[in-house]
Amino acid sequence: MTIKIKNQNEIFKIFGINQSYNKKPINRIKTVPEVVDKLKKLENLREKIEMIEDCELKKKANKIVFNDGNENSHIMFVGEGPGQREDEIGKPFVGDAGLLLNKMLNAINLKRKDIYITNVVNYRPPGNRKPETNEILKYAEFLKEHICIINPKILVLMGSTAMEALFGKKIKISKSRGEWQNLIINNKLFKTIITFHPAYLLRQPDQKRFSWEDLKKIKKEIDIISKN
Repeated sequence: MTIKIKNQNEIFKIFGINQSYNKKPINRIKTVPEVVDKLKKLENLREKIEMIEDCELKKKANKIVFNDGNENSHIMFVGEGPGQREDEIGKPFVGDAGLLLNKMLNAINLKRKDIYITNVVNYRPPGNRKPETNEILKYAEFLKEHICIINPKILVLMGSTAMEALFGKKIKISKSRGEWQNLIINNKLFKTIITFHPAYLLRQPDQKRFSWEDLKKIKKEIDIISKN
């Protein structure tokens, strides 16, 4: 006698298995609650930074400069701090350094909307000076939280300030740029590369050839994760 089986649930019944089979495919795409949760965490972090006390940067700045780009991107860029133009608009990398960054991204077929951008310090240092060590340390904790929220597969640190905030002063950018580093925050590993800041390249255009080598390595890694 031939038994016609319509679906897998009937097989379970025949063999006395108390189980139900659902033919609906598993949804591995990020759910709306996950996206909302990330946005909420970013909002909470921004509020936390805005509530900082005893900060000379904050006192003298016009606006907080928190982020730009796609918070769901696998690629996160970290710069130094806002300049005058960024301080006016409230977004990172909108001045001359930002224009160069856009060109660098285009060179490896990336658009600004495809990445996530922030800075070490979120308020403009007076006179566009380099953030001092105590300022870097103060904001480094917020930056680490920021990275954990975005959870990038590729983390790009632009300039010595970003490098110092996350690796300390034990390494030099001249020796460490262009090499993949393992950054660990809260027991989570982030694949990280250090490169020159676009503002530095504007002052030292002869160094662009090194940044191009770094960009090619970043592009290669992006292609790898895109296939997985």
